[in-house]
Amino acid sequence: MPFYLVNTGLLKKVSTVQSVQMRLYSMHKREFVMVFIGFYVCIGLAVFIGLAGPPITVTTSFKGSELLKKLNMSASDISSGPFTIMSPRMSTYNQQLWVMAVFKIDNSEDEILDKRFHVSVGIKAYDSEHKEVTILRQDHHHNRTKHLQCNGQFCEQITILHLGYLDYAHYKIKVQFFGFENQRYNIKDVTFYFKSYNPGFTQIEIWFRFIFLLTTFIISIWFAHTLRKFPMYDWSIEQKWMSIMLPLLLLYNDPIFPLTFLMNSWIPSMLDALFQATFLCCLLLFWICIYHGLRQTERKLITFYLPKLLIVGPLWITGVVLATWQKANELHDPTFSYKVDTHNFYNFKLVFFVFIGLYVLYLGCLIVRAYTELRSMPFFDMRLKFLTLLMIIVITISIIITVMRFGIGVLEDNFVSDLSTTYSSSAQFMSFYGLLNFYMYTMAYVYSPSKKTVFDTSITKDNPAFSMINDSDEDVIYGSDEESRQPLNRSHNDDDSD
Repeated sequence: MPFYLVNTGLLKKVSTVQSVQMRLYSMHKREFVMVFIGFYVCIGLAVFIGLAGPPITVTTSFKGSELLKKLNMSASDISSGPFTIMSPRMSTYNQQLWVMAVFKIDNSEDEILDKRFHVSVGIKAYDSEHKEVTILRQDHHHNRTKHLQCNGQFCEQITILHLGYLDYAHYKIKVQFFGFENQRYNIKDVTFYFKSYNPGFTQIEIWFRFIFLLTTFIISIWFAHTLRKFPMYDWSIEQKWMSIMLPLLLLYNDPIFPLTFLMNSWIPSMLDALFQATFLCCLLLFWICIYHGLRQTERKLITFYLPKLLIVGPLWITGVVLATWQKANELHDPTFSYKVDTHNFYNFKLVFFVFIGLYVLYLGCLIVRAYTELRSMPFFDMRLKFLTLLMIIVITISIIITVMRFGIGVLEDNFVSDLSTTYSSSAQFMSFYGLLNFYMYTMAYVYSPSKKTVFDTSITKDNPAFSMINDSDEDVIYGSDEESRQPLNRSHNDDDSD
């Protein structure tokens, strides 16, 4: 005989769904406190290790006036060049190379200047045997147009080129500017910056990615081992999702990351961007599926998952495209910038922010409805409180890290091209990278089956219709009270029906 749940005046038919008891059901308040203390301690330890680590990037600067003196050229050529610059010695541990330029102009009136000019770039490389290889000819047809924006004497930094991976030990860059012949203010000097990853940070990144990868593998095996005795049909929605998220976390930790330093190819870094975008989008999908799935036992692909995929799917597509689009173009031309193809960039950016806005609204509605319908039900209110509290902590820390990493410029146009060059310390990398790993580990522990699980029960707590409304969250142990087998709203006639 089917049971019924009366909710907001509507009669909803609820099936008798079996669910494996989670450790969450048998945890007391002090255990919750210990879980969150352990979570914070792990995050704090990651931040401490990051603070003690080396800076993420190393920078070498060259004055344009000094470069001209070496070539026996006059100071009047400072506005055009050409400037020939030899890079410091590079290795695969430097990962990538950026070349930036900062102009200093003779503007004593503190006026704002916005000047368009052209840059011609030639790149030659030298291997370990000092053989010269031409990477980009200076007469290449993609001579780039740049914007010089100045406020007073100092101007904004301009990215000249970016090499996504390094095959050679030394690079010789030849840069020439065009378009400064007739202007109001003269250029006093220009400083070139060679920026790359710090080899010391790269070693830390390799080790900690390996540590997180190994830990995730062990926890994934342990979590699957704890569920092996139960049919998958009996798993709760949190347990089903954790069985998906933990393998995705393995990809997020990138098991092929060392290939970046063993192969002279762009493929490992491209796959790393793909893995990270996939995990983050699945995490967004996980949140909305859990908040909706707690209220609904029938979760069909078309009616339940498809609408959510239509919201998160475009986020994944735009994330992957934005992460790989510039890398792919830079392979053919290191001077490529997203500003060259501004129209397509803004289209992707608009799609991303539209769908992230829709996601936030949808998630907010699901949270409100879940708390409205389930907050008075023991076990369900525990699941909601734990999920919401941990999610708020993760989102808050992520926002703080993002603001510290990018400042308010996270929404500006340069957040794509300068994405990997604005870390100020290893702490920002360790805190964000450790945050998501420790978040998954904490949920795996709390959502794992309890040792007190009862095997031969037919009605359990994954269905709101059978939540134990007359007992407290702490005192009632799963399957130990006959009240758990009663429907949520019983009519008076039910007592006489049997």
